[in-house]
Amino acid sequence: MSIVVRFHPTNVTIAQYEDVLRREKEGGRTFPPDGRDYHVCSGTDGDLRVSEIWDSPEQLLAYGEVLMPILADVGIQFSGEPEVFEVHNIIKR
Repeated sequence: MSIVVRFHPTNVTIAQYEDVLRREKEGGRTFPPDGRDYHVCSGTDGDLRVSEIWDSPEQLLAYGEVLMPILADVGIQFSGEPEVFEVHNIIKR
């Protein structure tokens, strides 16, 4: 079952976001990570939001073990738990 996950970190800048992406790519792991189908970052500098589609909750949790230390090192904090929804339908162009 695919899921949509929406994150709203606190006061994240574009520079912090790009630093996280760089560290993910340089970490010696598969990038994008297995199971992550889509990743979208939106918003303005200092108020970015991230939405992702994952193949399963288990794959999201497994990658969280890799990602969370990177986020902590960059100084990214969350305003609350991410929103997680089951995917009903995906239409691609």
